[in-house]
Amino acid sequence: MVTAGVIGSTGYAGAQLVSLLVNHPHVSLTYLASHSYVGKRFSSIYPSMEGSCDLVLEEEDLEKASKRCSVLFLALPHGLASKLVTPEILKRCVVIDLGSDYRLSDASVYTQWYKCEHGSANLLKEAVYGLSELKRKEVSQANLIANPGCYTTCSILTLAPLVAENLIDTTSIIIDSASGVTGAGRVEKTDSLFCECNESFKAYGVTNHRHTPEIEQELSALAGEKLIVQFTPHLVPMNRGILSTCYANLKEGVGEEEIRAAYMKWYAQENFIRLMGSTLPETRFVRNTNTTAIGWKVDPRTRRVIAIGAIDNLIKGAGGQAVQNMNIRFGFAENSGLATSVVNPL
Repeated sequence: MVTAGVIGSTGYAGAQLVSLLVNHPHVSLTYLASHSYVGKRFSSIYPSMEGSCDLVLEEEDLEKASKRCSVLFLALPHGLASKLVTPEILKRCVVIDLGSDYRLSDASVYTQWYKCEHGSANLLKEAVYGLSELKRKEVSQANLIANPGCYTTCSILTLAPLVAENLIDTTSIIIDSASGVTGAGRVEKTDSLFCECNESFKAYGVTNHRHTPEIEQELSALAGEKLIVQFTPHLVPMNRGILSTCYANLKEGVGEEEIRAAYMKWYAQENFIRLMGSTLPETRFVRNTNTTAIGWKVDPRTRRVIAIGAIDNLIKGAGGQAVQNMNIRFGFAENSGLATSVVNPL
């Protein structure tokens, strides 16, 4: 059994992670921290977990937690994890950071997009970007794993085969993504209030969303050259889910056959990727699962491919992918404790 702890356990991503860990066959959940609810039982914050997780919430203390846990999950706002993680902690336990502090390999890019200094830039060289399907070998050897963002996971997995197989003009990539309201976190914000987002659909973070450099970093590595994408996120009045619609111009001679072959080459054997071909994904197809559903259409009139990916932002986009990374790192079956199919198809 692996002893696990979660710091920032009462936010949406942290709570989703807790619900997965308490049902994991190889995990003993021993430490939960939440600065806002110290001394309260986890199940008093989330009554649906009564009897499943009644641990008392403790103060956030990485030093103490690293001595009690073999794996420690951090679900904290940006700027905090980088001030708390140390080389000594990483010698004692594996750290899987669900936040953004270790996702970008260049500290100056982090400062530019997050408007704060990185607290442990010396550790960036040790951090592995934990997009499980693309970094499996690196994850298996890492003690500091940067869990990717939700928009990022969906966008990169949807585009990766097309970029890596040189099927598209990488200067033409446009990504329109839509997220459920849980993507904004559990902190009270006017924009997330029911009356502000219900019966409405809006773009936000236009030209400056912080997941943009993540997408560019990872797709550039696959392309073998620096690339820039146009990424626009949107807010949808639903609880959970992300749908990414990705557009790109096709290279000369590339058509449906080449696109399909690329997706099959990269993902046919992947447990958590469902290739749907011309049947386009919907968020309800993956709700409450760790699956990424991907479909595509080739438009011969415009010579473009439109690739569409769908994930559950709290599972494959956060807690589920963190568990998948833990499974890889500790040598468990990759699907341990994770669902791949929806319980209710409606």
